[in-house]
Amino acid sequence: MTSTRKTFDLVVAANRLPVDKQVDEQGNVEWHRSPGGLVTAMESVMRSNPGAWVGWSGDAGEAPPPFDEEGMHLRPVGLSAEEVRDFYEGFSNDTLWPIYHDVIVPASFHREWWAAYVRVNRRFAEAVAEEAAPGARVWIQDYQLQLAPAFVRQLRPDVRIGWFNHIPFPPVELFAQLPWRSSLLEGLLGADFLGFQRQADARNFVRACRQLLGLRAKGERVALDDGSGRQVRATAIPISVDYRGLESLAQQPEVMARAKEIRESLGNPDVLMLGVDRLDYTKGIRHRLKAYEELLLERHIGPPDVTLVQVATPSRERVEAYRSLREEIEQTVGRINGELGKIGAPAVHYLHHSYPREEMAALFQAADVMLVTPLRDGMNLVAKEYVTCRHDLGGALVLSEFTGAWHELHQAFTCNPHDIEGLKQAMLRAINTPKRDKERIMRALRRRVADHDVQRWARRYLAALDAAPDVPAPDPRGGAASAPVAPHDSAPSASVKEGPRTETDGRPVRARVGSGR
Repeated sequence: MTSTRKTFDLVVAANRLPVDKQVDEQGNVEWHRSPGGLVTAMESVMRSNPGAWVGWSGDAGEAPPPFDEEGMHLRPVGLSAEEVRDFYEGFSNDTLWPIYHDVIVPASFHREWWAAYVRVNRRFAEAVAEEAAPGARVWIQDYQLQLAPAFVRQLRPDVRIGWFNHIPFPPVELFAQLPWRSSLLEGLLGADFLGFQRQADARNFVRACRQLLGLRAKGERVALDDGSGRQVRATAIPISVDYRGLESLAQQPEVMARAKEIRESLGNPDVLMLGVDRLDYTKGIRHRLKAYEELLLERHIGPPDVTLVQVATPSRERVEAYRSLREEIEQTVGRINGELGKIGAPAVHYLHHSYPREEMAALFQAADVMLVTPLRDGMNLVAKEYVTCRHDLGGALVLSEFTGAWHELHQAFTCNPHDIEGLKQAMLRAINTPKRDKERIMRALRRRVADHDVQRWARRYLAALDAAPDVPAPDPRGGAASAPVAPHDSAPSASVKEGPRTETDGRPVRARVGSGR
């Protein structure tokens, strides 16, 4: 009997679904759009390319049945409580994440974590294989699913497979520490095309294939030695934001009114500085607070003339390194406010929760100086979101040179967050630069983000996937447009049998913002 189950020409696979489950007092389940850079970026892609999204629902246990939400077909993948611990909190975030972020904290290596990583990647691949139409494009996302490309290829050699890395890819000297380095590379080489945030990341991958697998590589191409003659292309296609959608949101009267209200609630400071980060040790929050505290101690700035709002979105709080980071940051904020704040005018307003897009757009418009100072970041979409929301050409962006965003937004007030003195000077330059000059800088930053928005990113990526291992022909819009996607009636279903081997202008500057002394 012929199956009538729909399959799709575009299947996105990511660790999480783009929605979060909420249960009301009556036990009714509702799904709401998730926060986060990946969902924000991919939402508009999926709107213009209808397809299926495969991901974990966020709850341990059996997966709920597939469902449709806001024009997307969502296919949940189930994870047991042990798999959440070993695959997600363990291997993904306590093994891979530190290695891929310059080992800011030490990585942990456990064989049971690796076994869970293999098992979950296989499960994702099986779900993808069931949702993909014949000849479909499969777009796998991020470091949690590095084995999935090879598993999908074993199941569905008819599909085109792409993978995109939202975080840095480490130099081979760091990647080589992983006991399962060969298996991870072989898993990625199951793809036709690999996209990275920076060209340096793509080069790191190619170099790892050459040195650790002994494969031939020339430029952006790696040649497999399995007798297939297949080549894999790896290059940089940096992600971006939905510029038009976010700018339109920021221009709504209620959002602009909320921005004014935020400043008033903070006492209308001369300078409002803002940090918005997931609470992660890679984001440089400790370095930022240290630089800010020293500026206060040296009386370059001070409340109520200058204040800092730090939004720290909760993250991975069952991982020890993240619990320790939260305690340290909260103690630092308490010390700064206790020693340097004033009655009714704290030096730091610390907010440990997430906010909806409308509130974030208002915060961005309220902030005179945006502090984006990660120690290492694949892109950092907050920098691009801030620029997008400043349709008034106000504000100033202090940006770490260790973000992917810096390679596109290099007109910003650049800093090395490890250099506390240099970070202080960048913060003061962002405050003191004349308004006309800051408007000129902001205009240039906005032009870059507008020209390289998430739609262009998606067109470029899908065109590169279609052409791989060749380079696609240029398109006047900045990348070949993707073909319309329609559901199909059926597709083969299979299960995985085998997988990859398991093995400064150093001049001091004073702020001109009032007494603050």
